[in-house]
Amino acid sequence: MTAIDFSSFVDQLASVSGETILPFFRTTLAIENKLSRGFDPVTVADRAAEDAMRALIRKNFPAHGILGEERGAERTDAEYVWVLDPIDGTKSFISGMVAWGTLIGLMRFGEPVFGMMHQPFTRERFTGDGGAARYQGPGGDRDLHVRACAALNDAVLFTTSPLLMNEADRAQFGKVEKVAKLSRYGGDCYAYAMLAAGHIDLVIETEIKPHDIVPLIPIIVGAGGIVTTWEDGPAQNGGRIVAAGDKRVHQAALEMLSG
Repeated sequence: MTAIDFSSFVDQLASVSGETILPFFRTTLAIENKLSRGFDPVTVADRAAEDAMRALIRKNFPAHGILGEERGAERTDAEYVWVLDPIDGTKSFISGMVAWGTLIGLMRFGEPVFGMMHQPFTRERFTGDGGAARYQGPGGDRDLHVRACAALNDAVLFTTSPLLMNEADRAQFGKVEKVAKLSRYGGDCYAYAMLAAGHIDLVIETEIKPHDIVPLIPIIVGAGGIVTTWEDGPAQNGGRIVAAGDKRVHQAALEMLSG
């Protein structure tokens, strides 16, 4: 069984999670802070959506492992492991902004093989298997392709917020930002989807967890892009991440970030 056989099941997971989340969006709901210092919000929508996806996975694939943001890890030594982030961009979600999404990833033998970013409010789904990537939504269904960008001074750069970076990393990011044609903040998973769709060129982040990036890797790579750590290593374990649509911009960013 190959990863692509799971695509219809991923659609089911997206539908179930979306139906769980949407009734809470742009309503008054309780918000908890997961940190004693700083602010990392979680809502009943996050937990309910992950619970719904976990229940569906357990029912259909009881031997599979699951790694989720809210409920932790189970059987992560299994051949197939699902990686779930029910609401990536919870700060946008609680602010009524649309730059959030549900991330659903599948790993086989520790490698990302399928991913989806689902935005249920805008009714958009971005999927990829590392070989190709697709968009489904109000704009019609189409293949996703990154765009060419030869140099950093032609690049549109995104990060969720430089304030999430430590002082040293923020200084390195600032070097790239000064060169880029345009720098914008916000987006979380949506920025990576826009990179795969060919609308932006570069995403640079730090403090990324596996559930933040694993589902996005097959989409970005399937669209022709590249995603690595700042050290040019595999991205699936998270950390400091660079995603680019063009390998030339990716290399230039890496050199500046390590300098």
